Amino acid sequence: MTPQLSTYGVIALALLAANAPFISQRLAVLGPRPERKSLGLRLIELIVAYFLVGAVALALENNLGQIAPQGWEFYAVTGTMFITLAFPGFVYRYLLKHRD
Repeated sequence: MTPQLSTYGVIALALLAANAPFISQRLAVLGPRPERKSLGLRLIELIVAYFLVGAVALALENNLGQIAPQGWEFYAVTGTMFITLAFPGFVYRYLLKHRD
């Protein structure tokens, strides 16, 4: 796998994982479908998704060569980028009017 392809793959995975808690009513662990999933539960799923995407990215980086050292700045930037990627799902769930 080329570095460019793995980069685009991680970005696509991050976009899907960031929006999944807001699009789906199911729990991330494929649990029962609750009547209404709270915002707090969705945020917990978002944090778990961030770490899962980070683990995939770390594995791909390790596969391509030596892992670059990261400080707190790296995690601050990737965390805010992940939250920004989740914005379309948040808008869909909480700001658009749904006809139920």
